[in-house]
Amino acid sequence: MNFTNDAEFFAAVRRELYTAAVGDILDSMGHRTHFLPPQIHPLAPGMVVVGRAAPVVVRDEAGDADDCFGRLLDALDALKAGDVYLTDGGATHYALWGELMSTRALHLGATGAVMNGYCRDASGILELGFPTFCWGSYALDIKYRGKVVDYGVPSMVGGIRVEPGDVVFGDRDGVLVVPQALAAEAFEAAFTKVRTENQVREAFRQGMPAVEAYAKFGVM
Repeated sequence: MNFTNDAEFFAAVRRELYTAAVGDILDSMGHRTHFLPPQIHPLAPGMVVVGRAAPVVVRDEAGDADDCFGRLLDALDALKAGDVYLTDGGATHYALWGELMSTRALHLGATGAVMNGYCRDASGILELGFPTFCWGSYALDIKYRGKVVDYGVPSMVGGIRVEPGDVVFGDRDGVLVVPQALAAEAFEAAFTKVRTENQVREAFRQGMPAVEAYAKFGVM
């Protein structure tokens, strides 16, 4: 892929690709466990997230008055440009993300937040337009119920292993994680696949039968 930096790469992914295409490529590469649970969806249908995974580990461990969030604030402040805050959450269904966190993340250049659980302050997040993927909004606070115990380390999110620097890509059809070692090959093939699909789409508009189109282009 001829991209000079992540920002250029992410912009091209956001502009040209969709998760189904990338997921199909990963399947063809033999990497068939890559989508996070289907309950995770964008807070607004048009939101797209793409960036480098910044995994955060949450546990159902109530903190005290001096340590009510654990390392949550440190994890938030550690976000870098192009990062995606990503967490599995605990067993209790408290909110894992909110408007103030989105405001800080946006200032740091992070490109989104993905959680296997709920967010809150949905109206504020929507006003910011910060790409947030979750089960939906639920106002129950993490404070007194759970806390961040680690960040920037390999983690499990919805049964999918995530390592710092993996590529996270999500749209209204789901969120997937592309291991860093596979990313260049997978995305290069996905760009080719989508461009070929565009040719198939035009062939269909011109009346070409599906059997003939598949024989010619090899994608469907």
